[in-house]
Amino acid sequence: MFNTRLEYCALAVCFASTFSGQAFAASKADIAAQANNPLANTTAFNLHNYYIGEQTGTGDSANQFWLRYAKPFKLGGDWLMRASLPINSFPTLPDGNKETGLGDLNVFAAYLFDTGNPKVSFGLGPLIIAPTASKDELGSGKWSAGFANILFDANSSKFQYGYLLTWAGSFAGEDDRADVSTASFQPFAMYQLGKGYYLRNTGIWTYDFETDFYTVPLGFGIGKVFRKGKTVYNAFIEPQWSVADEGPGWPEWQVFIGFNMQFSK
Repeated sequence: MFNTRLEYCALAVCFASTFSGQAFAASKADIAAQANNPLANTTAFNLHNYYIGEQTGTGDSANQFWLRYAKPFKLGGDWLMRASLPINSFPTLPDGNKETGLGDLNVFAAYLFDTGNPKVSFGLGPLIIAPTASKDELGSGKWSAGFANILFDANSSKFQYGYLLTWAGSFAGEDDRADVSTASFQPFAMYQLGKGYYLRNTGIWTYDFETDFYTVPLGFGIGKVFRKGKTVYNAFIEPQWSVADEGPGWPEWQVFIGFNMQFSK
């Protein structure tokens, strides 16, 4: 259960603060401002790693490495599909020995609403989580479905902000595994320093409806956006600390490192 909680906590980042850029004709300031728009209508591939230095309850460390892919498509309007697959290294009870392997695959499709302002993005759509973990300790053993709602405001070239709200609940899977009902709220903010550098906060607040356990982390990181050819890159590091939590298995502190690539058409 503890390890499953870590995976659902990180789920929100599959959809937010990950994808770079808008039109390549934009100015450098506009590209930097849009570099963390989770609803950028473009193909992207990202490599993300969470080193969890200490878990609540046990004090054990853990690690998650994510492969993430995004692709726009049309179906009665503009949509963006994202698929994320983790490689987990989680401690197991009672001895804390690590198990490493594939975690649960999650796929999300967001309908991109026309806000009337190209610098404001709003998306809403379904998500599904498949029990693809290679070992019981690395996933939930459940099929889950839910929704995600995302807002990103880049009206200012200096300061961008938004939120991601998700919920996922189990509907099928192994009968002897715990049911899933987890919500996450991720307020995120980026402050541009110039020359592609920016400060960031993308901590994910998570609530487990099955246990009434929760976590509220805050982050403070730095990133660099740069373009080579037709590709926009976004590299960052963001330490995060828990400021409030209840229950075992949450990160007391973790370091989020990412390298994002967005490709023009």
